[in-house]
Formats: sequence, C-alpha cells, structure tokens
Amino acid sequence: MELSTTIIPPSAPHTHTFVFLHGRGDTAQNFASSLNFSQDSHNRSLLESFPSFRWVFPQAEMRQTTTLGGQKTSQWFDIWNVTDLSDHEELQAMGLRESVASIRHILAKEAAMLDGKWDRIILGGISQGAATGVHTLLNLNVPQKLGAFLGFSCRMPFPGRSLAHTRGVLSLEDAPDTDEALGDTPVLLQHCVNDPLVLVEWGRILRDTLKRFGAQVTWEEYPDGGHWFNSPMGIDDAVEFLKSHVAQISSAEETMTTQTD
Repeated sequence: MELSTTIIPPSAPHTHTFVFLHGRGDTAQNFASSLNFSQDSHNRSLLESFPSFRWVFPQAEMRQTTTLGGQKTSQWFDIWNVTDLSDHEELQAMGLRESVASIRHILAKEAAMLDGKWDRIILGGISQGAATGVHTLLNLNVPQKLGAFLGFSCRMPFPGRSLAHTRGVLSLEDAPDTDEALGDTPVLLQHCVNDPLVLVEWGRILRDTLKRFGAQVTWEEYPDGGHWFNSPMGIDDAVEFLKSHVAQISSAEETMTTQTD
C-alpha cells in the first residue's frame, strides 16, 4: 500500500532526501511542524540546518489497536502490552511487514530522484517510527549504503535474534542476504535517560544489537528530554553527525565543480 506523505521541499538545490518517520499516535504533518520547536544552540531546527535536503514524512496507516479498546490510531504496527513488549510479540509482525514494504517503496522513489544515489538518502524516525526504520534498514536490498540512519527514542522490535532470524520475522520479498549496506551505513542513536515510554535500557539493547549485526553505531544519551529530542545538545549532535557523514559529499562535489570551472 502506498503511504501518503508530507513533503517539505529544499530551499537550495536538492542534494539529499531525509525520510523521517513519526511516532505512534502522531501524524506526518504534526511531526513535521513539531520539529521546528527542537533547535540547536544556534536556534536552528534540523530542517533549517540543511537547506538542500528534501524532507519526506510518511503517514502511518490507521490501524486497530489492542491496547486502546480496539479503536484505530495512527501506528506503524500494533502492540499487545506497552510495558512488556515480549508479550504476544508476534502481533507486531504484520503491521511492521506492511510498513517496511511501504517505506522501502518510498526510499526507492526518492533514490531515483537523486539518480540512484542511495548514499544521498537518510532514513530516520522517532519512537515507533524509529523502530520501524530499524527493520527497514535491516531489510534494504540496495546496491550501496544509505547516507545515514538516525533513530531517536528507539527500541528493537524482536530483539535477541540473529540478523537472519530478525529478517525472517517479516519474511519480506527481496530481503538482503548480506550485511554490506547495513555495515556501511552510519547510524546515530539518541535517547533521553528520563524517557518514560521507551526506556533507555531498550535503546541500549538496540545499540548492542545493531553493533552485533555489524553496524557502525554512534550512541548518545542525555539526562533529560523525555520521549522526544534533547535540545539543544541533541540537535547539535545530530547536525554535526549529518555534516560529518553525509553533507560533506555535496561539499566535496561542489569543490570539484568549482575547480573544473
């Protein structure tokens, strides 16, 4: 199923695309607007710091819940028990499978807009969106690495398995049989210690799991910020991470173009 998206176009010539997944119960439009309130030490949001980025915010499907009396809410996948995520863990698989397949389709379309340069694509998310992004990263069968993966207030659905078994949970078509793209994609994980919803211990399990799978993980935790971004330090660190791992690609090409001219 093709997901609707909220798009913020670049204000400078397009060099990269950031596909950013919202949390459970949120909307793409609200999440995109809320990012303006989390600023770095220079009073700039993530979006303002990268004017050449195209920002794509997919909208999760309205799915029936088991924790909210059966009503529907915006979520990437359903869960049985918010305090014990291993309880009826298998319930998460169906929505996660559908969401990951849809996000892979969005990533492919965005890469095509950038002449197939997958290293110009950044995937990120917060909370359940970040957890969905993790499984998307694990199930990407692409010719090169992504520019980066950024996860905020994130956990690992279906922890404690091997990489092959983790991929097998979703049983997606065209799942990769190597870990090259995963191992080469720079990963930033940020977590606030006082997060009351996704405990920092769960974030540390995700960190250790991705490292075990061969990912190059930068882990940052902050004393406060709750179930959201730490500001300004966390935004400072995210900006610096993107500049050091992603944005230098376009800078180097601009320099070469100038020298050629």
